[in-house]
Amino acid sequence: MTLKAIAINATLKPTGKEPSSTDKMIDLVRDQLKEHEVEWAGTIRLADHRIKWGVSSDEGDGDEWPELRRRILAADILVFGTPIWMGQLSSPAKLVLERMDAFLSETDDRGRTPASGKLAVAAIVGNEDGAHRCTADLFQALNDVGWTIPAGGATYWVGEAMNKKDFKDLPEVPEQVTATVAALASNAAHLAKLLGNDTYKGVEQKA
Repeated sequence: MTLKAIAINATLKPTGKEPSSTDKMIDLVRDQLKEHEVEWAGTIRLADHRIKWGVSSDEGDGDEWPELRRRILAADILVFGTPIWMGQLSSPAKLVLERMDAFLSETDDRGRTPASGKLAVAAIVGNEDGAHRCTADLFQALNDVGWTIPAGGATYWVGEAMNKKDFKDLPEVPEQVTATVAALASNAAHLAKLLGNDTYKGVEQKA
């Protein structure tokens, strides 16, 4: 089977403003997934879209989330990229997680959410502490609404404390980051294939 991956970039910067370190990390994951014959469906930069506040899958006129939701769920693997701000996920990342809360009321007759059988991995960057906290918050929320997290499903880079250097400005990618991304891609592609051939059965829902 042919697997497809798509990314979310939760940077605060719209396209064209300045380069994004989150994009650089997402691109590393993309390149490694391609090594496992995973088709790339592009990156959604959230700051370029009008996503309304709310917890439904469609918040009405002008809301671009329904189409973004469709694109995300058309893929087998979601690469969720976010910068760290004040030790936390970015506000666009939190907005998307809140919109995915609607999955909990959109289950099928076996109790499976729209994300059931699909994988999510994390790509996190920052020049401050918070990578582990962001990974924990992100994976807890994604798992709650049905996404599957593979072993070693997060990669991150954080710079030296109180330093201004960004990931995008590094002359070369640190060896440990490269190794972590390679393992993430291998595990994600392997598990996505398994679930693609034999997904979760769910539990029959009582009337």
